[in-house]
Amino acid sequence: MQDIIAQLETMRQGARSGGGEKRVTAQHSRGKLTARERLELLLDPGSFEETDMFVEHRCIDFGMPDQKIPGDGVVTGQGTINGRLVFVFAQDFTVFGGALSEAHAEKICKVMDRAVAVGAPVIGLNDSGGARIQEGVASLAGYADVFLRNVMASGVVPQLSLIMGPCAGGAVYSPAMTDFIFMVKDSSYMFVTGPEVVRTVTNEVVTAEELGGAFTHAARSGVADVAFDNDAQALDQARRFIDFLPSSNREPPPSRSCLDPVERDDPSLDTLVPLNPNKPYDMMELIEKIVDESDFFELQPDFARNIVIGLGRIDGTTVGVVANQPMVLAGCLDIDSSRKAARFVRFCDCFNIPILTLVDVPGFLPGTAQEYGGIIKHGAKLLYAYAEATVPKVTVITRKAYGGAYDVMSSKHLRGDVNFAWPTAEIAVMGAKGAVEIIFRADIDDTAKIEARTQDYKKRFANPFVAARRGFVDDVIMPHGTRRRVAQSLRWLRTKTLENPKKKHGNVPL
Repeated sequence: MQDIIAQLETMRQGARSGGGEKRVTAQHSRGKLTARERLELLLDPGSFEETDMFVEHRCIDFGMPDQKIPGDGVVTGQGTINGRLVFVFAQDFTVFGGALSEAHAEKICKVMDRAVAVGAPVIGLNDSGGARIQEGVASLAGYADVFLRNVMASGVVPQLSLIMGPCAGGAVYSPAMTDFIFMVKDSSYMFVTGPEVVRTVTNEVVTAEELGGAFTHAARSGVADVAFDNDAQALDQARRFIDFLPSSNREPPPSRSCLDPVERDDPSLDTLVPLNPNKPYDMMELIEKIVDESDFFELQPDFARNIVIGLGRIDGTTVGVVANQPMVLAGCLDIDSSRKAARFVRFCDCFNIPILTLVDVPGFLPGTAQEYGGIIKHGAKLLYAYAEATVPKVTVITRKAYGGAYDVMSSKHLRGDVNFAWPTAEIAVMGAKGAVEIIFRADIDDTAKIEARTQDYKKRFANPFVAARRGFVDDVIMPHGTRRRVAQSLRWLRTKTLENPKKKHGNVPL
């Protein structure tokens, strides 16, 4: 028996050693942690239960039978984050460069199947050189098996990808189908074709960082949700982020005790909106004064900054926040902001997370670049997402809500449950000056008449009361009481039930 125990421990130690001391040192020299070190930081101490530690590849070509390392380049299992169950896989770059083999893929598929079966989030730590070339099509089949699991798990359990090294070629499509992607600056990158291929095909000279680094995807492409400075920060924030999410679509959003009174008024909000309607203000200030303890996890902060999305808590319960940002492009909706917000709204609806929408939108961004880029269909994505969502939806219009953008931003007409407006709200087809110049175009050269009629239009329509008289706004509220009114609404909406017509699925305007 002692011999068997000794043999078992030797095999375990071999698996824990990964690719060996030399490769571990090389990993550290790049500023990267190993797969097991990452899991130690991500999970609660002592909670990790590893599965398939002894799995090895089955390749018999190119001398591979002599190169077998237990675990085959990926560490899989389950553990807890702040006491809540999660399933994890961490690719080990020290073993075959983290390259995916048939056996490697089977390990990932197993933890994903288990996560869906029991209803718990899946977190993938990606650090891989891509497909195991020696296995050929078997490796490609392994990727496809993982992709299928990503699709089947979508909307069932939350999926979070942390890109902590290379992720290239077909490998990028698994993270792309997960709900959120975190990246690490200067050490992670994602692209379908690398710099060498790009140079050969298009004659463009570009580095891996420029082509698919963390900044590129967090600020330009919108592929990544957040970019962090190092492995440790990314893992720490992943722990914080998971706390906001339910374990599956079968659960309500998580709640916890809250020491921040929901009745708290904030007089400073009464002066947040400037008297000059063309002067910007920071919508983040409103968000942080509404949510519990100013704790807000913003997503995609560097991409499409004219709209803000993220998760916070109100009265101890998770809410998703979507807010126009007047500081950038005056808060206009454009292609990128519509895509960004639409995907987030659909995520919240998948996982029973109520949505708070803060509106200050003068319309859709005009221009040929937007029209040629398909703003019509991209804008429709956000409209579709709000209309389809059955979770509680609370909307607060702080200032401008013009034209079709008013409709799109969770209006009463898209089944908004509770729609508030501040006294500073202007709900109209367009701004007063533009409207008057169209209605009274015959007097366009008479400055005095146009000015007088502009002032008259403002008195008639540049306020929330026309919409309130029609029931499109449930109440005009004082800004200082916004947190209290939103919290009260979300409280009674907890038992809301609403179902869409029976169908296989809708045809969202992709």
